[in-house]
Amino acid sequence: MRLTEHGTSTSKVEVLNISSHGIWLYVRGKECFLPYEDFPWFKDARFSEIHDVQLLHGHLLQWDALDVDLDLDSLEHPDRYPLRYR
Repeated sequence: MRLTEHGTSTSKVEVLNISSHGIWLYVRGKECFLPYEDFPWFKDARFSEIHDVQLLHGHLLQWDALDVDLDLDSLEHPDRYPLRYR
């Protein structure tokens, strides 16, 4: 039997705080801090754009309005991803 519609994702991501230094996310039971120094796309973004984040496939954070996609592994293990935006 094949389903015609995909089910609703139970994985969620939540923006906990937006500060003058970066943003705090709660995703998959962990808190993550994204400093503007390392993630400059969020510095001048609107509140609504930052809050419009989705967790796709259980590991990909996506901000459509900002055209930003981040893999959770790059947040949990930044040493594995030495290239940085400058």
